[in-house]
Amino acid sequence: MRLVVHNMLQCHVKGCNSNNFPLRLFDVELEIHEIEFNPQFLQSLLPKLDWNAFISTANQIGITSLPQTLPEEIDEDFLKNLHRILFETHIMQGKMVCSNCSHEYPIKEGIPNMLLNEEEAEEEAEVEAEAEED
Repeated sequence: MRLVVHNMLQCHVKGCNSNNFPLRLFDVELEIHEIEFNPQFLQSLLPKLDWNAFISTANQIGITSLPQTLPEEIDEDFLKNLHRILFETHIMQGKMVCSNCSHEYPIKEGIPNMLLNEEEAEEEAEVEAEAEED
């Protein structure tokens, strides 16, 4: 899972509507997979990126080479560093944990599992049925 993907994920447990982004990372194994640098694409992505969440996540996994605030002047060196972190850094194993409800989402072989387990799905169905009865 690339860090750019992590920046778009949030907890989706029913009723978990606050403090559910970004998901905290634990026990991660990282790999670097080089891909072609595309500065135009990266610049178009910047407005969609939640910078504070991204920096928090990067710091959690030991990446401290980025500024705390997005610079006003963006040069090619900054974009290359950002590219390496957003697109070439892959989380291969670990887990994501919601700060609000503590739900854990495992990451295996680079794929985050955002599905709820059977018990949680049944609990959600019960809550929904009770809400419809009221």
